[in-house]
Amino acid sequence: MSSQSEPYRASGASTDLGSEAEHVSFPASKGHGTLTPVEVQATASWIASLQLPNGMIPWYEGGHGDPWNHVEAAMALSVAGWTEEATRAFDWLRCTQHDDGSWCRYYLADGIEDPRRDPNVTAYVATGAWWHFLVTGDADFLEGIWEVVDRATTFALGMQLPSGAVAWSADPDGRKASSALLTSTSSIYHSVKVAASLAGCMGYDRPEWELAAERMAQAVRESPESFAAKDRWAMDWYYPVLSGAVSAKAGRERLERRSEEFVMADVGVRCVSDQPWVTAAETAECAIAFDSVGLNGRAAELLRATRHMRELDGSYWTGCVHPECIRYPGGERTTYTAAAVVIADHCLSGAGPAAGLFRGEMSPGRYSPAVRVDNTVET
Repeated sequence: MSSQSEPYRASGASTDLGSEAEHVSFPASKGHGTLTPVEVQATASWIASLQLPNGMIPWYEGGHGDPWNHVEAAMALSVAGWTEEATRAFDWLRCTQHDDGSWCRYYLADGIEDPRRDPNVTAYVATGAWWHFLVTGDADFLEGIWEVVDRATTFALGMQLPSGAVAWSADPDGRKASSALLTSTSSIYHSVKVAASLAGCMGYDRPEWELAAERMAQAVRESPESFAAKDRWAMDWYYPVLSGAVSAKAGRERLERRSEEFVMADVGVRCVSDQPWVTAAETAECAIAFDSVGLNGRAAELLRATRHMRELDGSYWTGCVHPECIRYPGGERTTYTAAAVVIADHCLSGAGPAAGLFRGEMSPGRYSPAVRVDNTVET
């Protein structure tokens, strides 16, 4: 999930827990991916080429990084078979996690850029860790990452407000922001659901996580006043659907209601409804959202629309300003954008063990090649 900030233009140019929230399991959209195996490898190779010696994956060469998009890049590496590089990315998270379970918002190659804590970027490690396990079947990895996920989830839930929404950030001294973001809370909801599945696979009970997630989903469904008004942002439109915080029926209705505002046919998804700024990451994520509620054909159309932002080396431009198709911001090609397309392609192909993760298919009994019971491994 890229940051909710408006892009600048390039020179010359004028982002059940209760039955109501449960995802319905639709037939996998097998065959609706758009990348060939060679293209997936090219993109993974490009992402890996930007990974720093310490394991961090920045947005672009010489740029900053953040834990959410870092995890997204690690997920793409995992599914492409670049397991060593993905593991190094998780090792970076393990080494930089604070004692309270959090991470800072932004990092540089040699330090911290923004010391504020973000519960969404913190919670997302659960999604990445579970995805990596589903893809690799590596029970040792799961055991090694469990404490990281446990502490991260505990931190994120400590940021929950009385409304059920989650404060979007905290100062380094622990003081919470007074407001919440719909996209952030939706994403945290999904991460906490995944964390609960991971805990179950490890033989731990975390019913309080399930209850906290239900309160988030209820806020998303029923309390729009709990969130800062960001209706013009595409992520606020599709993230409640992508995360599974709303029912499949409500999700389809939500996507259909504003499709004409956000979707430019054969071009992609506008990051904001009132500007012709199309982004490949939002387009790929939106494709996953459509797929998650059974709108497979629409999902495939969106994913195909990312191809005009792809370069021969497998990288992706962050976005384009239309109709001139001027690349922005500043002609950047970003790792998180490339990763979002690879992840969406895997989800829409329906061919791998992690493909159903955003369709709510996260039961350890369904996928685990090694299920933990009382902290022992049964093979």
